[in-house]
Amino acid sequence: MAAKTVTVEQTGSPIRRPKDQRATLVGLGLNKMHRRRVLEDTPAVRGMIAKVSHLVRVVEEGK
Repeated sequence: MAAKTVTVEQTGSPIRRPKDQRATLVGLGLNKMHRRRVLEDTPAVRGMIAKVSHLVRVVEEGK
């Protein structure tokens, strides 16, 4: 059984943002505009997405 995934895309710039938000983007594998990553859908990843929700968007949620 494959783990659930979530695809996120960076839509906002980390310039002039707090260091912790920048570090969260790097932790998600994002650091440049319009970059997409397919991540495992875990509570930790969901928390990271929520923390920088103004800088990313969830493109799709897979099974």
